[in-house]
Amino acid sequence: MAGTVKQMSIIKQVLLLKQRGESNRGIARKLPINKETVNGYMQTVKANGWRIGDLLEVDDPELERMFHAGSPAYTDERMAEFLRLLPYFREQLEDRKSHVTRQLLWEEYRQTHPDGYGKSQFYEHLKQNLVAQKDIATVLAASYKPGEKLMVDFAGDKLSYIDTDTGEIVKVEVFVGCMPYSDYIYVICVPSQRTEDFLFAIRMCLEQLGGVPPILTTDNLKAAVITPDRHEPDINTALRDMGNHYHFTVLPCDPASPTQKALVEDAVRITYNRIVAKLRKREFYSLLELNKAVWELCGQLNQTRMQKRPYTREERFHAMEKPLLQPLPENIFEMRYYADLKVQPNGFVELRHAGVTHHYSAPYIHIGRKAKVVFTRSNVKIYIDGKPVASHRRKHTYGYTYEDEHLASKARVILTRSAATYVSRAERRSPDCGAYISEIFNKDRTSQPEEVYYRLCEAVLASYHKYESHLVDLTCRLCLEYRVFSYKRFEAILKHNRITQPDDEPSLFAPVPTDHANMRGNGYFK
Repeated sequence: MAGTVKQMSIIKQVLLLKQRGESNRGIARKLPINKETVNGYMQTVKANGWRIGDLLEVDDPELERMFHAGSPAYTDERMAEFLRLLPYFREQLEDRKSHVTRQLLWEEYRQTHPDGYGKSQFYEHLKQNLVAQKDIATVLAASYKPGEKLMVDFAGDKLSYIDTDTGEIVKVEVFVGCMPYSDYIYVICVPSQRTEDFLFAIRMCLEQLGGVPPILTTDNLKAAVITPDRHEPDINTALRDMGNHYHFTVLPCDPASPTQKALVEDAVRITYNRIVAKLRKREFYSLLELNKAVWELCGQLNQTRMQKRPYTREERFHAMEKPLLQPLPENIFEMRYYADLKVQPNGFVELRHAGVTHHYSAPYIHIGRKAKVVFTRSNVKIYIDGKPVASHRRKHTYGYTYEDEHLASKARVILTRSAATYVSRAERRSPDCGAYISEIFNKDRTSQPEEVYYRLCEAVLASYHKYESHLVDLTCRLCLEYRVFSYKRFEAILKHNRITQPDDEPSLFAPVPTDHANMRGNGYFK
């Protein structure tokens, strides 16, 4: 009879004869089975890399699972488009007044998708999804409501990849999520069980589901629960923030009661058998490469017919659960961090995180006050007495981020300075000063950042408040001529000029009555 599972004693006889060197045709002649059946068994053994000697030691029930775990329901790329159209097909067939038939739906489908499924495949996939929509009297259907819960857990065993820079084997955590009604499974590897990685794994799981169930069930790991309690557990603030963003409620298991998420515990076992075991001999050289292999096997798992059920996990999920999920929010969730900081005298708060220090401005009227800073990977918000006073884009390098209206006038001058502003200020003083300051920032003269010369320029401009203007102008001309760009030497020349020059200011174009040779001998221009 077609589709009948052979007794395990016969399969073991097949394996035993093959181990002895018998051909597939010879095995079929000696045993009451078809040659194609023997070919199929041998192909399964080869595809999975099994050793016949090891298989002969396996118990019959386990051997049955290994050879008859089910077959992929579909692997065709056209299925993604078919699943997108499935709600429309279902709606049209359920509307009795429209008198729509499967034939009409297929004809319309082929008009818009000429490379899509033929009639027989279209009918078969439509049938399977409609069958998956019907309730079957099982414990799962009686215990869980469709689309109500997402159960999550970390597997005990880890996977790994090789760091290409150091050659080190990096162990990673295996996160498993499960929709208990359909038994739909999602798996991803993350660096650790820390809160950031845990929330990232949940976000990726929700994006794969394409919606949000109203309840998230976790165990009592620190990334989810700060203080376990049977009646009022203290939920991690970051996870609560995520629940508020995606509109789900966190209901952790009672302490030491993993039976409240038994389906995801079973999903972990299935992950070991169907994913981890198949990757045990493969090497990966990045976390992304490892995850791509995990997702490929996870997709095959969800698209494989379930034993004792006429549908796959994916068919059941799309038919019964996905239409009931809440839509994903427009913006992805970013973990929030909190810090209590003081507004410094310069009008900035100093935020240090992940080894990076950056300064963000607050209105200067709040200088000296304590601020609550709430920040994510992309934004920083500053609160004073519970009221928002500033918001900035997050920067991940050292520096200052500010808004002009936040700054006092003196701070604004300092933060807005540049080579152009110094040249402009110098030219307003005199042409000699302007020429000297311009040469200081000349890119053909130096490759240093312009900030290096800000203090020199400030000192030169401040000299006009302490010395006569004609003496400073004379010093600028001399320093420009003899290529002096140090304030100590500039000041030394300036003081020498004050001693040797007459009180009345000479013409800017008149010869300079100064003993240059004597100044050079005393080291002014070195």
